[in-house]
Amino acid sequence: MSRLKGRRIRERIIELFLFLAALSSVAITVGIVGVLLYESERFFRHVSLVDFLTDTQWTVLFADPHYGILPLVAGTAVTSAIALLVALPLGTVIAIYLSEYAHVKAREILKPVLELLSAVPTVVFGYFALLFVTPLLQRVLPDLPGFNMLSAGIVIGIMIVPYVSSLSEDAMKAVPAHIREGSYAMGATRLQTAVRVVVPSAFSGIASAYVLGFSRAVGETMIVAVAAGTQPSLTLNPTQGAATITAYIVQVSLGDLPHGTVAYQSIFAAGLTLMVMTLAFNIAGYLLRKRFREKY
Repeated sequence: MSRLKGRRIRERIIELFLFLAALSSVAITVGIVGVLLYESERFFRHVSLVDFLTDTQWTVLFADPHYGILPLVAGTAVTSAIALLVALPLGTVIAIYLSEYAHVKAREILKPVLELLSAVPTVVFGYFALLFVTPLLQRVLPDLPGFNMLSAGIVIGIMIVPYVSSLSEDAMKAVPAHIREGSYAMGATRLQTAVRVVVPSAFSGIASAYVLGFSRAVGETMIVAVAAGTQPSLTLNPTQGAATITAYIVQVSLGDLPHGTVAYQSIFAAGLTLMVMTLAFNIAGYLLRKRFREKY
C-alpha cells in the first residue's frame, strides 16, 4: 500500500514538473509580447500610428527623423519572397524524392546530411552570400551592387530548405500505405501517385513546413545584415540593397543609443510589426491546415 502511495506521489511530482515546463514557454511568450506592447506604446506616444504605417522614409538616426516602417517591411517581404521561391519548390521536390523514390539506405544518409545545413551558423551563410553568391550573380548581372536582396534571399532559401524538406517528408511518410497501393492498383505511375495522391493527402503537414519556412525567413537576421545592407530603402527591386526589420533591430541594438529615447524604442515598434506579420501568416497557415486536414 505504501509503495502504491509513493508511486502516486512520484507521478504527481513528474506531472507537476511537466506542467511547469509547458507553462514556462507560455510565460516567456507572454513576457515577450508584454515587453513589445509596453515599449511600443511609449514609442507611439511620440510618433503617430498613421505616420508609422504610411511614411515612406525610415531615418531614425538622422537629424530630421522619419519613422515610416514601409521601407523595412518592403525589404523583409522581398528577401522572404525570394527565399520562399527557392525553398518551397526545392524542399518539396527533395521531400518527394526521399519519401517516394529513395532507397532506405540512401534516405538514411541523405536526410541527416541535408539537415546538417540547418546547423551551419547564419553568419557563415551571410558571408557565403556576400563573397560567393553575389560575385556569381554579378557575372550574369554586371550592374548588381555588392549589397543586394537577391543574393540574401537566395541564401536564406538554401538555409531553410532542410526545414521544408524534412517536415514535408515526415508528412508524406505518414500517409497510409493503402492509399498508395490503391493508386497503384488503379494503374497510376509512381510519379502520378506521389504528385496526385501523396502530396494532397499530406498537404496539412506540408503547409506546416511552409509556415515554418516563412517564419524562419522573415526572422532571419545575420544573412540580410551581411549581404543585403543596412540602408532602409522603399523598393521591391531585388537587385537593390535594403534593410530588413531584423537587420535594423540588430543595427540599433549594437549602437550607442541611450535607453528611453524614441530612436531606441523604435526597435520595439519594429519588432511588434514583425511579430504581427508572423502571427498573421501562422493564422493563415493554421486555417489552411484545418481546411485540408485529412483524417485516416
